[in-house]
Amino acid sequence: MFAKPVAGRTTAAAEGDVVVLLIGMRINHFWAVHQWLPVFLAMPRMLRELTRDRSRGLLGHVLLTASPRTYYVVQYWESKEKLYAYATSPDMFHHRAWAIINRKERAGKARGHVGLWHETYVAPEGSYESIYADMPPFGLAAAHGVLPVEKRGRRAKDRFAHRSA
Repeated sequence: MFAKPVAGRTTAAAEGDVVVLLIGMRINHFWAVHQWLPVFLAMPRMLRELTRDRSRGLLGHVLLTASPRTYYVVQYWESKEKLYAYATSPDMFHHRAWAIINRKERAGKARGHVGLWHETYVAPEGSYESIYADMPPFGLAAAHGVLPVEKRGRRAKDRFAHRSA
């Protein structure tokens, strides 16, 4: 959490395709704490579950806020197949959480107090690049490892052109 900066410029050591999931919530009505607090607390529980079992495919994550109403997580995954497998696995918390949400919707008890969203991207090799200056491993680099920027190129154009062997 309080990692030391790596001196100089670095880049992420990602090879091949990169899978990124952005997932979050928006508090639509602050006063409806009983509606949004369980949703707010569900994500850390899922992240702990995934962190305990690395074979599920989560490589790393970053917790972020866009406003006092909107909270989200950037997640980096080994593959979209492992992401789908986690999302649909009946023995994982995500499956139970969505079952509760779906039951509330069918019963007419979902009143718009909290918004949910996610976006998933598969970025093929050659479609991403990164640079970090005097930063601890962060984001893609925290998920895939860090390399000196010279290994991939000093310019973004060169890093985009990198292909794994």
